[in-house]
Amino acid sequence: MDISWNLSGFMSSQEKVEVSSCSLNNLPPEAAEGNIEYKLKLVNPSSSRFEHLVSQMKWRLREGQGEAIYEIGVEDNGMLAGLSQEELEASLDTLNRMASRLGATTTILRERCVDCEGENTDRKACEVLVRRVPDDQQFIDLRIAVLGNVEAGKSTLLGVLTQGELDNGRGRARLNLFRHLHEIQSGRTSSISHEILGFNSRGKVINYCDSQQGCLTAEEICENASKLITLLDLAGHQKYIKTTIFGLMGYAPDFAMLVISASTGIAGTTREHLGLAMALQVPIFIVVSKMDICCSAVRQRTISQLTRLLTGPGCKKVPYQVNNEDDAVTAAINFNNSNICPIFCVSSVTGANMEMLKKFLYVLSPANTSMEQEKLTQELTEYQVDEVYSVPNVGRVVGGTLYRGVIKEDDTLLLGPSEEGTFSKVNIQSIHRNRSASRVVRAGQAATLALGEMEKPIRKGMVLVSEKLKPTPCYEFEADICILYHTTSVSRGYQATVHIGNVCQNAIICDMDKDSVKINEQALVKFRFVRQPEYIREGARILFREGSAKGLGQVTKVFALSAVER
Repeated sequence: MDISWNLSGFMSSQEKVEVSSCSLNNLPPEAAEGNIEYKLKLVNPSSSRFEHLVSQMKWRLREGQGEAIYEIGVEDNGMLAGLSQEELEASLDTLNRMASRLGATTTILRERCVDCEGENTDRKACEVLVRRVPDDQQFIDLRIAVLGNVEAGKSTLLGVLTQGELDNGRGRARLNLFRHLHEIQSGRTSSISHEILGFNSRGKVINYCDSQQGCLTAEEICENASKLITLLDLAGHQKYIKTTIFGLMGYAPDFAMLVISASTGIAGTTREHLGLAMALQVPIFIVVSKMDICCSAVRQRTISQLTRLLTGPGCKKVPYQVNNEDDAVTAAINFNNSNICPIFCVSSVTGANMEMLKKFLYVLSPANTSMEQEKLTQELTEYQVDEVYSVPNVGRVVGGTLYRGVIKEDDTLLLGPSEEGTFSKVNIQSIHRNRSASRVVRAGQAATLALGEMEKPIRKGMVLVSEKLKPTPCYEFEADICILYHTTSVSRGYQATVHIGNVCQNAIICDMDKDSVKINEQALVKFRFVRQPEYIREGARILFREGSAKGLGQVTKVFALSAVER
């Protein structure tokens, strides 16, 4: 019997083998850290044992930022021993009581028979998702950037996922996602649009066209969802690459979804988008769309191209083709802790395999650990402005991501830097997350903040920071860089567009420790912004580009402007 639970050595779908002995179906040994817990059985525990189990579940939920996976019928060394039907039911009842004590819910992801040699009775093992929304949050939030070449079907796929209706083959599903008239006319995304997909505690999809409650608003989706997926639809055309890079760096997505058309294969900006995601260390999975318009030979050719690309020296990924919901659960559980790259083959017209993609998104856990998240929350506030709006009767509203700290209503923060390099005090009048009112926003969350009427202009690239941080802007900074691609070499006087978080501006290399650097070479260089000073931090990741040339690095030193220079 095929039991492909999170095996330590992943295989592609072509390499999977049927196994029947339980000794060949062991999981990796249980890890002390993380959100995965092994339990052989939980039958009628004593009161003291029950309290210990509840404390243990609380720890696992904290490690998974509100989500934990319980493997029932599995020993600590990873052996799938299985349980009888009576023992399994009793164990699940105990697990439900543990979850109820913590205000959490349980969902059975899969249940398998374990046929051990020498035994006539069927024994079962069960995998359960335990979820508890943290007390200071309304829902568990994940951000996924959607990448891919133009006309790969990104917007149509998101339209089907979020609207709940299949496409008609002519792009009807994508119309609600476009923000501009020229996007509707051309069918090409040129801006960053935000779409949401919700899941309740039982794994049911909650989208705009809910089958039971009728048409829902974004506010109602947020109210009913225990987990919310924010999908960032990025541009696929080469001339909008600036927008795509800004979405990857400014919005700090947890994951990236690369969409590839089965009919055209790896074409256009596909390789570039894959390279950007990997260079920025954003975990990526792949969706092959338009499976309905291709014959089997064309589909197989695209999968073969994709396999060669992922296993090549530049990627070194392990392709994991998802063929059923069981594979989707396996991929989601191991996505953050392994080098696999899940591949989904779907159709937005027929809806083929769309449920497997939804299952994957439902089980997928946040990339950051609870300790990393808690550390960021305790730091001084730093909010990066990605969008600026003017709302009648409200005033200026900024949208962006909180990288560090906590923001509450009525907080006073510093906004800047202006073109002169100054910061001004602002008061946070109200907060909205995913179009719903909120009292607080924490590190790693995206939100819009109402600042009221303001005289001075606000632009993308500004920050809202704590007064205790005493921020100073800079014109010059030092960075350790590596050239990813350049036809010749980079030397002093080289000018490129620099991306650092939400900052996007031209900068000149005014000094470097070498005469020149070529592709795959490193150097320590000093950049100087051309237009205006910016606020950046040491340790920030930097990406610069000029035409087809690209480089990546890290800020090592910031030369702050003095009061006289400002």
